[in-house]
Amino acid sequence: MKEPFDVEFDNRVYAIFPEEDNTYTVFKDGLEYMKLQQDTEGVWIRLDLDTDTPLFEEDTEANEIGKAILAYEPEPDEDQDQE
Repeated sequence: MKEPFDVEFDNRVYAIFPEEDNTYTVFKDGLEYMKLQQDTEGVWIRLDLDTDTPLFEEDTEANEIGKAILAYEPEPDEDQDQE
């Protein structure tokens, strides 16, 4: 499983916790904020936090956070740099 990471959107930092099946739990200001699942390359679906049921309304914020997730590149490990 991938390690958690942070992304920035609209001058706010979101903590991203990858899960299975292209699903991510997003924390904002230290609180669980939303769950996202990638539908197509440019479209992300917000999931109900309690049931994980897809919410099919168009959600610009979810799509923008999804784009930031796709654009994220992890920082190289210091151990790998020394090899």
